[in-house]
Amino acid sequence: MPTPDTAPGATGAAAEAEALHELVLRSLDDDQAQDVVTIPLTGKSNIADHMVIASGRSTRQVASMAQKLQDRIKQELGRHVRIEGLPVADWVLIDADDVIIHIFRPEVRSFYNLERMWGFEEQAAPATAAR
Repeated sequence: MPTPDTAPGATGAAAEAEALHELVLRSLDDDQAQDVVTIPLTGKSNIADHMVIASGRSTRQVASMAQKLQDRIKQELGRHVRIEGLPVADWVLIDADDVIIHIFRPEVRSFYNLERMWGFEEQAAPATAAR
């Protein structure tokens, strides 16, 4: 039986995951998300390949970024995503299968501190270049 790393289509699935990850980062950057961090989950968890955490300045911006991201993923990759937390928009979770995206208001993000919870605080790579 082939291992997951050598299974047919494994390279294609990895390429799709990376394309989705790049789309997520590009979309968040276009929408002026703050403090974008990406945590690689490959080999550490089977829930996704990447977790992206970002902040918006207000509930309106958080909701707008989530809705635009959902639309862009559907238009560019033909994927449907699941969204939780949109009505309140303090913390919106977007499950895009290979990439899990958390968009927070800054106060809520500091309260939950997902980077520390996942134990990747020092290993988390900034998703965007220094401005």
